[in-house]
Amino acid sequence: MDDAVNRSPVNGIPALGLGTYKNTNFGSCVASVRNALDIGFRHIDTAQYYENEAAVGEGIRTSPVSREAVFLASKVWFDDLAYDDVVRTARESLDRLGVDSLDMLYVHWPAESYDPEATLTAFSDLKRDGLIDNIGVSNFTPELLTEAREQCDAPIKANQVEMHPLLQQDELRAYAERHDIALVAYSPLMHGNVGDVREVCEVTEKHETTPEQVTLAWLLDKGVVPIPKATSRAHIRANWESQFLALDDEDIAHIDGISEEKRLGNPAFAPW
Repeated sequence: MDDAVNRSPVNGIPALGLGTYKNTNFGSCVASVRNALDIGFRHIDTAQYYENEAAVGEGIRTSPVSREAVFLASKVWFDDLAYDDVVRTARESLDRLGVDSLDMLYVHWPAESYDPEATLTAFSDLKRDGLIDNIGVSNFTPELLTEAREQCDAPIKANQVEMHPLLQQDELRAYAERHDIALVAYSPLMHGNVGDVREVCEVTEKHETTPEQVTLAWLLDKGVVPIPKATSRAHIRANWESQFLALDDEDIAHIDGISEEKRLGNPAFAPW
């Protein structure tokens, strides 16, 4: 990795990433990845389910930033978590992305065909064979993380979960810290609605910035890796600049003290 970011990596993962969920227009996705890399991002997140791996790969391939400098992550959907399906679809992801290996491959959801032993053995074998560098999971509870750690031959490097001011994930964050697992936050900006949170707006007014930058800075100060989705160059740059916003202890405590809780994503197959 080059030294482009201001915040230190978390468990080897660049501290701020570009999310690409629902960025399915090929040209738009290519442009957003290229813009992010140009601005300084070195962490790009995609998934088989997003149906944009080819565009993400094209954005990386056509960027002046070298592939070696980019931390690239994808995810295996829950329909394909049987051993042979994991291996097959991982290779298909590599082909679509146009890369030889992934820096991180996640179990997208512990649902449907997920079997801890078979699924994680496949992930471990992919790592052994050099097709992935790190194993991640997504949407795992502490109990499922414990089970995964017991079944997996290699360390679980990260758990990607929904996290924002109205879903602070205190239990998961404490578990992750105890077991050297990075917590990666998706939907960190609450689908663009973080400006509706009063406490965030109060900190925003104090710093004369934006609710989005305050929220990302709050997550970064907790050692969490946010991966906000953005498509325009202006929004990508604004997210990048959140790294340089210094919140004080009072700011952090003010957001920490929010009592309201709201989960934005709650599908029927969720483990909670």
